Amino acid sequence: MALLKPFSDSQGRIPFELVRKEINKVEAQIRDQVRAFDPNVEPYIDYICNTSGKRIRPALAILAGGAVGEISDDNLKIGVILELIHMATLVHDDIIDGATTRRKVPTANAKWGNGMAVLLGDALFSHSLLLATEFGSIDICRKVGKASREVCEGEVMQTQRRFDLTLTKEDYFHIIAMKTGALFAAAAGISASISGADEEVEQKLYDYGLKLGTAYQIYDDCLDLVGAEDNVGKTLRTDLEKGKLTLPMLNLLESASEEKRSKLNKRIIEQQPLDLEVLVGIADYEGAIEQALDTASTMLVDARTNLDCLEDSKYRKGLIEITHYLDGLLNKCRK
Repeated sequence: MALLKPFSDSQGRIPFELVRKEINKVEAQIRDQVRAFDPNVEPYIDYICNTSGKRIRPALAILAGGAVGEISDDNLKIGVILELIHMATLVHDDIIDGATTRRKVPTANAKWGNGMAVLLGDALFSHSLLLATEFGSIDICRKVGKASREVCEGEVMQTQRRFDLTLTKEDYFHIIAMKTGALFAAAAGISASISGADEEVEQKLYDYGLKLGTAYQIYDDCLDLVGAEDNVGKTLRTDLEKGKLTLPMLNLLESASEEKRSKLNKRIIEQQPLDLEVLVGIADYEGAIEQALDTASTMLVDARTNLDCLEDSKYRKGLIEITHYLDGLLNKCRK
């Protein structure tokens, strides 16, 4: 049975032309924050921040702010803060996964070792929390702190449950909602609040971000199996090697024949790497990935319903467009 055809997600960019001017300001503010570090530390932080990410979280913050009111410097600032937290989590993720490349350049751990990379991630985390205090709002600080804690808790739980056959789909969704969904949710929810949204609308946008982020993580988990490393620009197949039971694997364990399930269970219990060649030999492998992609697509439909509370505007359309863009990436995984 042939492996699903690898593809590149580098050909398209998330359609943020609507807020390109604001995203450019976010980039400038990130550079400003790099210069806030001690000159001896600044080059290391600059290296981490200089890789051009998609800046999804800042874009969500800008779009959510515009969808409920005026876009101010505070909407940009919350986007910068959450992006710095995100970059810190990526540094720590790469250490845990033993990844050597991200966006086609060496990871911090590959370049300077795990010890230095841990400290650099910590530095970014702590700086982002310090930056949040500039709002002068305990409520915003609390929400940023909560999102940061949830991301860390999600990572702890995922690491704790590697090679764990008792992991359920409910457990998986709980973990990725914290690990990835929390920052998406915070970007949309906090920014809406900054722009004057009432609690009900803030919650709707928070839920939108949570569903979007969760669907994005499912996409990333599928990409780890079907992506082409040269095109995607980061180390792939780490989930298999590290025993992470992502949604495609959980689907496979649920649907595989008793014989195949027993073989997989044995490898997992013995903490043997889940070799890709073993998986593609299982009849339900492609179906398990398709099922995961369908789950993510359904989440995106649900996410769009959370935007029904907003008046029609170019920013609301932008939030909807993000879901369709991600749905397009999911569909590429099917080819």
